[in-house]
Formats: sequence, C-alpha cells, structure tokens
Amino acid sequence: MDKKFETLAEKLAASKLGGGQARIDSQHKKGKLTARERIHFLLDPDSFEEIGALVTHRSTDFGMESQQFLGDGVVTGYGTVKGRLIYVFAQDFTVFGGSLSETHAEKICKVMDLALKSGAPLIGLNDSGGARIQEGVNSLGGYADIFFRNVQVSGVIPQISAIMGPCAGGAVYSPAMTDFILMVEGSSYMFVTGPNVVKTVTNETVTSEELGGASTHASKSGVTHLTAANDIDCIDKIKRLLSYIPQNCVDKVPDLPFELGEEYREELNNIIPENANQPYDIKEVIAQIADEGSFFEIHEHYAENIVVGFARLAGRSIGIIANQPMSLAGVLDVNSSKKAARFVRFCDCFNIPMLVLEDVPGFLPGTDQEWNAIITNGAKLLYAFSEATVPRITVITRKAYGGAYDVMNSKHIGADMNFAWPSAEIAVMGAKGASEIIFKKEIDSAEDPAAKLTEKEQEYAEKFANPYRAAARGFIDEVIQPSETRRKLIKAFAALEHKVVQRPKRKHGNVPL
Repeated sequence: MDKKFETLAEKLAASKLGGGQARIDSQHKKGKLTARERIHFLLDPDSFEEIGALVTHRSTDFGMESQQFLGDGVVTGYGTVKGRLIYVFAQDFTVFGGSLSETHAEKICKVMDLALKSGAPLIGLNDSGGARIQEGVNSLGGYADIFFRNVQVSGVIPQISAIMGPCAGGAVYSPAMTDFILMVEGSSYMFVTGPNVVKTVTNETVTSEELGGASTHASKSGVTHLTAANDIDCIDKIKRLLSYIPQNCVDKVPDLPFELGEEYREELNNIIPENANQPYDIKEVIAQIADEGSFFEIHEHYAENIVVGFARLAGRSIGIIANQPMSLAGVLDVNSSKKAARFVRFCDCFNIPMLVLEDVPGFLPGTDQEWNAIITNGAKLLYAFSEATVPRITVITRKAYGGAYDVMNSKHIGADMNFAWPSAEIAVMGAKGASEIIFKKEIDSAEDPAAKLTEKEQEYAEKFANPYRAAARGFIDEVIQPSETRRKLIKAFAALEHKVVQRPKRKHGNVPL
C-alpha cells in the first residue's frame, strides 16, 4: 500500500474510535455509548454509509491547528431502520466535547440537504457542549445554517432529536424546531443558560438536572416528548416512533398485516361510571379500541389531562387525542391545549389520520389560566384541528360542554365522522350550572330551593344532557354502543382513506402563537 494511503487509513481508523481509546473509556464510565456505537444500534446491520469521514476543522487560532481529528466531532451518513432509509448525524463528545465548529455544521447541513432531496427522515443524536468558542462567529453562523434548514424541511420530512448528553445555549434551538425530542435520564440536559449563569444573574442555586434534566423537561416544560432510561432504550424508542410515521409528507405509513375478526369490545359497555362526576381512565378505552399493545404515548408526563400518541387500528397507523378524566376531570387548559395542538399539526403534516376521544367539561377557569393566555393557547388547538385535512373522527364518550365541545374536533370545524356513546352529554354547560342560571327566579322563590334545584337539574339533564338533540341536527352522525366503537372506527377510517381536501390558495396561515 502506498505510504500516504496507509497513513490515511490509520488516521481514519483512529477517528472511528472517536478520537482515542481513552476518551471512549471515559464515555463508557459515564454510562454512555460513543457516537458510532449509537449509530450501530440504531441502524440495520451493515447499512450505514458514512459521509464526510475525512473532514477536519479549519481553525488556526488558539493552537487549534495542532489539534486535528478526522470527522471533526460529528459522524454523519445514512442507512436503514427496518429497511427504511434514514439520514443521521451523531455528535461525538470525545472530540472537543462534541462542540460545533464551522465544518461540523457543514457536515450536518449536508445530511439535512440530502434527507430533504431523498424524502427520508432525519435523526439527530445530540451530545455537544455547544458552539466551539475558539471559532467565534463561524460556529454561530454554523448553528444558524442548521436552524434555517430545520425550518425549511419542517413538515416535509420527519425530524427526530435524541438528546444523549449536554445540550446548551444555541444548541437547544435546533432540537426545539424538530418534530420529536427524546432525552436520556441522568445523562442528558437542555438549557439556554447553565446553572452558573443562572446563579450569577438571578441568584438561584440549581443543578443541571433540576434546571434542564430529562424529568424536568418531560413534566414541567414539555420540551421533551419521550424519556429513556439509557442510550439503548432511547434508540429503541426512536425505532418504535419511526414505525408509526411515514418517510415524508407525500408518503403514507406502511400498513401492518391484519385480519379482521371479532371486533366488538364488550368491556367498553361498562367503562363509564354511573356517577357523571366519577373519573375513569381514558387509556383503558384506548387499549380496547386500538390494536393490542400498539398504543405509543407521547408527552406522557406533561399536561396529563390530555393524552396523545400513536396507535394501530386494523394495522393502520393513527394519531389519538383524548381527554383524560383522571386528571383535572379532563378539562382543557394552557398546557394541554399546546400539547394537543402540536401533536395534531404533526399528524396533519404527515398524513396520519386522527381519532379524538372526547370527555371534556370545558376550559379550566381561574386567574392563572387567563393571565397565561388560555384564550390564545386554546385557540391553537382550535386552529390546528380546523386546519387539518387528514381523516378526522371523534367519539364523544361522556361530557362535551361549552366551547371545548367545538374545539375537540367537532363537526363544525371539519371533522369527518362524529360518533357518540349513549352516555354522552352535549350542552353549553353542566346541568347544575345551567339550572342555576335558567331557573334562578323559580329556585330562589321556592319553599325548598335545594329540592327545586335538584328538580330543575333533572329536567335540564333529560332535555340536553344526552347525544340525541345533537344527532337530530346532524352534528353527531350516529349514537353507538361502546362495544361497537372499534368496529365502527375501522370501517370509517377505511372509507376515509382516500380523502382529499382543497384549501384556499395562500402563503400560510397565521397561527395564534
């Protein structure tokens, strides 16, 4: 072998060890995989093709010219996951702490451009200390180049970000513009400013985990959609997520083989409590409706009063949005509206039909909600549903009160099919509140106001707290027995499979952000 090529091969082999065995050992001691190990476990065996393995940085300041590593701290390329093409970049924390340089950014931008041209998902495995400060504005420009591409490909190809180490400063904004963020518990964190800056500016003492750890962003901020126990668990969840979504915005999710059988679910007939104020777990309803074991929840620990996630129905991928009576009685509030709106928009971007399970007593009242813009945030969900053109079906299981009835994919905002169980209550408000307003004079003048209120409550409930008046107006297509729900939905989604909607020509709408 020519000496020059022999030396180059040695360098390339060394770069594939992530910049040195000692650095790899340090990574492993922290319970983390290296960048190449992560790609190895993500992709199908022998499918990875690397791009830019020989790239090095161009910086000559601060002695950087003497520190050269092939690949410059990021491994980029393409491969397959269960036979489907994806593009991937994995930042290598063993090389300059995975910091982003001008050439590091160029490598990421190249795979983003290729993913867009090829119509394939982009997976980012993030593990970086942020911008490489030795390069100054060049590294900042590199981040901006990535941000711009995140926006250009948004809604065209799926973008998934796995935070598998530190992610600070400008580095958090690229993941924030992708479709899904996963974080590894105990070893990853995200924040714009770290604990030291926070202490200096606000005098707050906080750890990195408290400020921006996986559990913090999963439950408090909602920044992360999924958390994982370790790197392997994170990679497994990426693979499962990919199974529910298509390659791009003009593709459809591959259907799984399925044979129709006995699709009635008698357990659903007994799931709604007799007491209308008693909660039940909407996830039990989802489990009975969806294909067995197929529900994959997103944002599980954030805004728990609404449940969102993917499932299979007769082998087809669908998105589910469901009020959760077990949390805050299933009301809509600021956080649940944002959570659901984001999920609805993703499903609509990528041709994933939506099922809405509705049991909502209204919007959460109070100064906290009003001062945190429940009006604008509630409108986000309303806007998302109204804008969506994919097949949309609603099943009202119990309460559908007030403006929340409209917002939760009602017929009036473009839902295709709306079913209701006999237990459904569709009205402006609950019987008690309505009776206190409508019959106030009669109740106040009665010898026994409490008895009169009970009487009027019953009168109002018999007249309005049922699905039949709405069905008479065509707002509900059919009142069905709960046990029939799965069968009805399979047939309805099959009928809507080739739905086409033409929207007015425009540049884009103005979402109430």
